[in-house]
Amino acid sequence: MANFFRRLFGKLPFNPFSRKDNFKLGLYGPPNGGKSTLANRICTDWLGEEMSTVSHIAHETREITMKEQVTIKNKRGKELTFSLVDTPGIATKIDYEDFLKKGMNKGEAKKRAKEATKGVVDAIKWLDTMDSVVVVLDATKDPYSQVNITIIGNLQARNIPVLIAANKVDLKKANIEVIKAAFPQYQIVGISAKYGKQVEDFYEHLFKLVK
Repeated sequence: MANFFRRLFGKLPFNPFSRKDNFKLGLYGPPNGGKSTLANRICTDWLGEEMSTVSHIAHETREITMKEQVTIKNKRGKELTFSLVDTPGIATKIDYEDFLKKGMNKGEAKKRAKEATKGVVDAIKWLDTMDSVVVVLDATKDPYSQVNITIIGNLQARNIPVLIAANKVDLKKANIEVIKAAFPQYQIVGISAKYGKQVEDFYEHLFKLVK
């Protein structure tokens, strides 16, 4: 019977019987915060290839995407290897009419809304498999949102180590101090995933995160 359950769980995205030798680092956050852009930055820097598709339209990433065996190095030559997991943007409400405003027809809009809703559910489920999480926030937006509170609440409930990446610091409206005030319990690093600004500092923070 035990072997039966091992085979059964072995077919799932996560296996509760497996050893924790496959460290999973998840990228979480609201839509259009820059998760996929950061995933691409990490993979381009260390693997020489991009990982995810990005778009100005919310919920471009609607399925869990994972890149295994990503190895980064710090200034002292120490290595850190993990599976990088890019997740769909978390939202408390997804309305197909929002996609209509972006120029999609009704059929496309409803399809994307349905896929995005499933993506949010999957992302929350996958939290149970994460060893550490980077919450990617748009530093130009108010961090005191229901979505951010929901994400942080889920992470705190699971006692998952968290690093907050305040993204888009290249923009004039970016205000990392507001994010620091909103989440004083976490380490926060300002970055521009698009242009690679302060990513070396981000990588150093990753080593501290997984201790």
